Amino acid sequence: MRGPQTAAARADIAVTGIGLVTAAGIGTSETWDGVCAARSAAATNPELADLPVDFSCVVPGFSPAEHVGRRSSLTHDRHAQLAFPAAREAVADAGLDPSTWDGARVAIVVGNGAGGYHSSTRQHERLLNQGPQAVSALLIPLIAPNMVAGHLAMEFGATGPNFVTATACASGATAIGVAMRLLERGDCDVVLAGGTEAPVNPLLVTGFTQMGALSRRVADPAAASRPFDADRDGFVIGEGSGILVLERAADARARGARIRARLAGYGASADAHHMTAPDPEGTHVERAVLAALAEAGATPGDVDHVNAHGTSTPLNDSAEAGVIDRLFGGKPAVTSAKGVLGHTLGAAGAIEAALTVLSIENALVPPTANHELPGPGIDIDVVAGEPRKRDIDVAVSHSFGFGGQNAVLVFTGADRHRSQIQPLAQGRTA
Repeated sequence: MRGPQTAAARADIAVTGIGLVTAAGIGTSETWDGVCAARSAAATNPELADLPVDFSCVVPGFSPAEHVGRRSSLTHDRHAQLAFPAAREAVADAGLDPSTWDGARVAIVVGNGAGGYHSSTRQHERLLNQGPQAVSALLIPLIAPNMVAGHLAMEFGATGPNFVTATACASGATAIGVAMRLLERGDCDVVLAGGTEAPVNPLLVTGFTQMGALSRRVADPAAASRPFDADRDGFVIGEGSGILVLERAADARARGARIRARLAGYGASADAHHMTAPDPEGTHVERAVLAALAEAGATPGDVDHVNAHGTSTPLNDSAEAGVIDRLFGGKPAVTSAKGVLGHTLGAAGAIEAALTVLSIENALVPPTANHELPGPGIDIDVVAGEPRKRDIDVAVSHSFGFGGQNAVLVFTGADRHRSQIQPLAQGRTA
């Protein structure tokens, strides 16, 4: 493994491994099949009984003992538990063996928004009902947001850069963008990057309900998440994890690894507009998209596919559709996986990045579940009904978060190279 590069040496970054744990299933193939079938995972959840919104998207059949380890229920919050099988799958998919790698050259960057909320509320109930002696001695490491990266480092013997990104619902995409920078700088040779979140918790669900963010379609949960649809009324909360293995393309080729796609550009910006609502003009989202495309050596006219943030909320979908229409016109095939998986908050950007890579590989754009009639002012090509065959050379994945935090990733086919590797242009937002 090589040492640090000079700042001017901008390397091509390869995606060599993918791992997914979502409401469509445990594993990448299960998630891809579920998204392509447009099978909504939303269902009534007994843990949310008696709440105004009592449905969610949860990972089916997940067992901490089986999928993480027999002591996991004592040592890991659920958001960390979901990350383990995703990371293990990604590392295996990349053909890497942690027992033989130089751990000092392996980094872990994982995004999440809420941290250990399950453990926090559970332990608080113990404090109130049973007294302080009933509270776990591991309370702090259970709830600390950074611990998921720490746990994965211990799992894989990764002693390189290790941290968590927290940009709300953009966290997973931000983690991937930051990982790209670490590789370009030569700070590491391999990064496990992505996001994980387990927000299906009565208090968090109540908070989102009180602010009017969640769909109230309690009589028909499976139809509740309907990105860009005229009848959308809010998002469906979900849980999950997505982890990608990133390497410099030259290193991946040298070890004979399969390059699934290239991470060619990253752009970030802030709306500086409102705590929870996007800037309706989308000015700074547009700036982040253009920055990511410029880094990829691409133009808006090159974009074949947009994996949209597409939350199914009235404000987000209108603002995002406006940006897509202004920048790209009707060319890109647009989809949102949230119709199937719900909104996994800090994990969403990573899960959707993985799905974007799969779309490029399979020349296939999954349909947007429950999208029947575009909402007023939404004039974009939303794929609905059936998957659409499409050769994809350049794809964009959008992620936006509360506080106006925007992260945009550009992926290209495995054979596409940046024609010129240059320093970031003045005024770029990454």
